[in-house]
Amino acid sequence: MAIIRWILGRLILLIDALTTPKGVTRPTEVQKKLDSETARLALYQFKACPFCVKVRRFLKQHTLNIETRDAKGNPQFREELLKGGGEIKVPCLRIEDEQGGVQWMYESSEIMRFLEQRYLLPQA
Repeated sequence: MAIIRWILGRLILLIDALTTPKGVTRPTEVQKKLDSETARLALYQFKACPFCVKVRRFLKQHTLNIETRDAKGNPQFREELLKGGGEIKVPCLRIEDEQGGVQWMYESSEIMRFLEQRYLLPQA
């Protein structure tokens, strides 16, 4: 089973590399503002996880510069995910608010919906 998982993981990474979406181009000031707003976010992920690839492609497509943390290859990030989020499950978005409070969001669809509503849709 481990061999099949390894092969599938490499296949997922190859397809992702061959079909990486282009990001949007924004005026420099607009992108800087967006980058400063997303600086308190971090995506805990495994490189070959299909749901993590889905979220990373979304970030790339929308030029959202959010730090990615490999919770499989880095024991420190794995421990942060377990202590903060309560389980080792990816993808997981760590959201730090302006007061220093932290929220952990699992599920790729929820993460993308949150990012879209918070950073991509025009605010009324």
